[in-house]
Amino acid sequence: MSTDPAVPIAGNRFCIVGGASLVGSATAGELLDHGAAEVVLFDNFAFGSEAAIEHLNDHPRLRLVRGDVMRLPDLLRATAGMAGVLQLAAYMTLSMDRDAWGGLDVNIRGVQHALEACRANAVGKLVFASSNAVYGYGPGVAGELVEGTPFHSAGAPPAAILYGASKIIGEQLCRDAHRKHGQHYVVLRYSTVYGERQHYRAANALYIIETLERVRRGEPPEVFGDGSETKHFVYVGDLARANRMAFESAATDVAVNTSGPAPVTTLELVRLVTELAGGGPEPRFVGNEPGKVRLTSGGAFRIAHEEAARAIGWRPEVDMREGLRRLIAWRDSNEARAAA
Repeated sequence: MSTDPAVPIAGNRFCIVGGASLVGSATAGELLDHGAAEVVLFDNFAFGSEAAIEHLNDHPRLRLVRGDVMRLPDLLRATAGMAGVLQLAAYMTLSMDRDAWGGLDVNIRGVQHALEACRANAVGKLVFASSNAVYGYGPGVAGELVEGTPFHSAGAPPAAILYGASKIIGEQLCRDAHRKHGQHYVVLRYSTVYGERQHYRAANALYIIETLERVRRGEPPEVFGDGSETKHFVYVGDLARANRMAFESAATDVAVNTSGPAPVTTLELVRLVTELAGGGPEPRFVGNEPGKVRLTSGGAFRIAHEEAARAIGWRPEVDMREGLRRLIAWRDSNEARAAA
């Protein structure tokens, strides 16, 4: 294994575990555009989709490998000869709510398998997709959320807490591999990701799509509570760039936030989607449905991304208005309609 934690993109090979996804497809394009010799998309298509990667199908330096993170031999074969591995494969909150045991298996044992494959194949660096869920949910999640902010769990749905806790464990498995085997890694704590080829697995991102669809049907969009709850999103293109820069940087054994330029309240988000969709009815304020996992947040907070600038040189560039404009334009495009 190399003693240099920086992994140049040009001329090197990369494997994206969970690659048939929103972030996976965007990152594959980013790596290919920067001269990667080969990008392997590894996916079992339990959550990934052919539609997410259809625009890359004919790329001569892209290869699709069907496999499962729960089968270590699959990962050993897929990561052989790779300079870098991006570990994306995971259950998210809504999937965790349906199958908690399956989610814990994939989010913990799956990460361990990826790390074992990296060690066996002397992969230079692993980039692990963690989440701002490591800070928890509820009233305690407020103010500036920095990398040392503790985990809060009071009053949040079990699935959300299990998801956040599984990401904490995944991060610690990376630390353990670094200490025991010298495995270089960078943890990126993603905010809620949105953008072209949007999937339906994240509660907060799903809220954007649901709002857009209601407005397009002429129905009032729904706002939970008084609309003051905070969300912090990050545009998928910015995140793909963060993944690339994490490989290229000299950083190792670090965990940093990757969030968008600024947070947004639920009411601001609904009004912005309505405006960009061409207008529509005024929002309807609703209460929570007991037992239903929905968009999750706490009070007013900001997920600070200044440490990412220091560690890997990354800052977000696309604000919420522009990112939503691109998402809506894609939803109205021929590609999106063909994938539906």
